Amino acid sequence: MKIDRLLAITMLLLNRKRISAKELSERFEVSLRTVYRDVEAINQAGIPVVSYAGMSGGYEIMDQYRLDRQFLSLEELQSIIVGLKGIRSTVGDQEIGNLLDKVGALVAKSEQNTIANLNDQLIIDMNPWRGGNEDKEKLNTLRNAIRESKQISFQYISSQSEQSVRTAEPLSIVAKGFGWYLYGYCLLREDFRIFRLSRMKEIDVLSQTFERKTESIEKLGHGWGKRDPSSLIQLVLHAQPNVQAQVEDYFQSKQIAFQADGSMIITATQPDEPWLHGMLLSFGPSLRILEPAHLAAIIKEKAKKIVQLYASEH
Repeated sequence: MKIDRLLAITMLLLNRKRISAKELSERFEVSLRTVYRDVEAINQAGIPVVSYAGMSGGYEIMDQYRLDRQFLSLEELQSIIVGLKGIRSTVGDQEIGNLLDKVGALVAKSEQNTIANLNDQLIIDMNPWRGGNEDKEKLNTLRNAIRESKQISFQYISSQSEQSVRTAEPLSIVAKGFGWYLYGYCLLREDFRIFRLSRMKEIDVLSQTFERKTESIEKLGHGWGKRDPSSLIQLVLHAQPNVQAQVEDYFQSKQIAFQADGSMIITATQPDEPWLHGMLLSFGPSLRILEPAHLAAIIKEKAKKIVQLYASEH
């Protein structure tokens, strides 16, 4: 539609220093004559487009002009742009790219250097360290299923390494901690569940549709962010100085008491779950569990099995 093209041209002009008629013609797949008419229509709408002749000629909007952004400050616009860029880096969504163009159009050209400097001060990149496009493809598949209210089927492996085939009604995609999660209604369990994206395989969007349920993720309580007090244990750990950086990655400063020799006594409350065992083992011989005794016994047994695994090679 012409109105959509006029708006898109306006957004480009607001976000670019100068753009030629030929580039506009190729981008929107219209003739040069149509471009000339479109630019004239934009001018008549009160947006001051200036044309320049010559090899470096083209169209641009006067530096001081910007769309009315009402009550948004430059810093608030910058926060929106940073957040959108972080999401786009993960999902690669064209809609988010278009939205970035629209938000960028609210910044006057005379302010663009300032906003560029602000953007360099805070960068959000939610891509996993392992790299690849697998998560991005999963996210796009799930987002489409959510939009169309279609059921999905997938293979899933739990934190206890139990494998199952699930069918679910996808409701929300959530970024939390170091990963992405799907929140939905599991038809196998007949209840709301959260699935970690990295553990979901062979995702298929089914033809069956569903009526979206109103149960919000916050109501999951202990299943999402709120721990059941009965599952928590009090840890007392002794760590050597060489793992200080790793200790401070996992624990708050108020939980760490430095000793005269540089070692650390850590006092913290954590859920008694399998991931905790892996985290503690990652410190190797530089961390000792003082309390609770049952957790120390579990780690000791796991360490023995690791030794036996390598001892069997000789």
